[in-house]
Amino acid sequence: MKGNMNNMMKQMQKMQKKMMKAQDELHEMSFEASAGGGMVTVTANGKKEITDVQIKEEVVDPDDIDMLQDLILAATNDVISQIDEKTNETMGEFTKGMNMPGMF
Repeated sequence: MKGNMNNMMKQMQKMQKKMMKAQDELHEMSFEASAGGGMVTVTANGKKEITDVQIKEEVVDPDDIDMLQDLILAATNDVISQIDEKTNETMGEFTKGMNMPGMF
């Protein structure tokens, strides 16, 4: 019985190391989304930190600030969705078959 427990603990530790490595790799990834046909581009890392925002000069119209704000929101929400998708895909590999609510 004790041997089984030790073996199980080693397996869990191995899986935890793999999960941490996958999470670190995910955090280092770069994600990019654009809106308005490339007028606004938002870049973020896997930690959901925005690392860059590019705005084409021709989309900057002082009379239509609302459109620019909408494009920035659209690109930002898109990049966050990409990160969420990749996170679920990557970390889901570790939680397959486990019933652990609230883990991610």
